[in-house]
Amino acid sequence: MSIQMRRILVAIGDLAHPPKSELRKAGLLARKSGAKIELFHAITDLDPGLSFPEAVTARAVAEQRSATATQGQQKLLRMARDRSLHGLEVTCTASWDFPPHEAIIRRARTIKADLVIAATRRHRLGARMVLTNTDWELIRHCPTPVLLVKSRRLYRNPVVIAAVDPFHAHVRPADLDKRLVDAGAGIAKLIRGRLDVFHAYMPLLSVAPMAGATPVMLPPEMEITHEDLITREVRELAQTASVPAKRCHLCMGSVSSELDATVRRTHAHLVVMGAVSRSAVSRLFIGNTAERVLDRLTCDVLVIKPRGFKSKVVARRAVEASAPRVRARPLGPVALERARIRHAGSSAHAA
Repeated sequence: MSIQMRRILVAIGDLAHPPKSELRKAGLLARKSGAKIELFHAITDLDPGLSFPEAVTARAVAEQRSATATQGQQKLLRMARDRSLHGLEVTCTASWDFPPHEAIIRRARTIKADLVIAATRRHRLGARMVLTNTDWELIRHCPTPVLLVKSRRLYRNPVVIAAVDPFHAHVRPADLDKRLVDAGAGIAKLIRGRLDVFHAYMPLLSVAPMAGATPVMLPPEMEITHEDLITREVRELAQTASVPAKRCHLCMGSVSSELDATVRRTHAHLVVMGAVSRSAVSRLFIGNTAERVLDRLTCDVLVIKPRGFKSKVVARRAVEASAPRVRARPLGPVALERARIRHAGSSAHAA
């Protein structure tokens, strides 16, 4: 899967705080690829049409909706005038829809986005940026690649790491690793960086079936054979993207700790990972280590779904409201900013 960017959706959760890092990186990717950008905000206020339906007229409801959406639109337009987006084509959309992650997925489908950049509100825990519930739901359910911006660092001489699992120990589709390497190679080429490949594995153990039994280590030659097999598989996968053996990081240990250590050692800017949503209980990808992996990483993360992934988020028929069309002339070339205000209707059908 090579990255072809024609439309980038920047999902903005907090209109009071412009997501500077997300806007800068969206602008960089758009300039490199020629993509168009849409700044999108899902309005989560209580719909005035549902508050006191017996006490207000349809006209009053429409006016309240329009006023709230226009307010959001104007804030998006101010963000669209950020210096990092000068000269680019930027569309601003404020939409009545809930929950936010479903609204983002629906909008990404509508505009046929090739990338979603999640600028949902998150807080810091120590030096780390902690993901929100909306981030996690996008990871689980968004069929479009999702870029989680966790670092303010710009992509200057960037290192991109594709985290693979060629033995599918975590119940991943067979072609997902190839998609991750291809996507990593594509994004590295786009931002003029280098691609590395990472894989973490555990030593072979034979455990007696009795509870509390002491694990028995296998003969050393079996462990060596196991390591040789892993090395060969990972290097063959890396060679499909012309990644040399010296940039293949094979680490014995847990994914969460070893990937974090590799990112710090290589000063990586971006990790490309695969997501497999199995159920609401078992969460998703790379076994159940997703939270430990993603919360520990200090670099950006690009999440890719398997081929043929089907999201269960349903499409909703939208009710359009009037909105002005604005042309802004910033410092650079003319940038088109089209503002749309939409209300997601209650009728739904399967996407």
